Amino acid sequence: MVEFDPVGLWMTEDKFVRHRLLPDGRYVEARGLKEGAYTGRYTVKGNRIEYEDETGFTADGEFRRGALHHAGMILFREADL
Repeated sequence: MVEFDPVGLWMTEDKFVRHRLLPDGRYVEARGLKEGAYTGRYTVKGNRIEYEDETGFTADGEFRRGALHHAGMILFREADL
């Protein structure tokens, strides 16, 4: 399997939801005008990503064809929009 570097800014096409995946395994999610709506840690295994926010809530997603599929949303790298 090819190693994949997910670090960077991922966002929905309308840019409402934005996930900033940091190199230290942390993330910051913004929603609309609210920066830092959710923060926590993430891990990537293969094409899967798992999130755990500061409250202990967990979620997951999958990288497919250059996009991040998460919670019914499709996020793209900032450079791809």
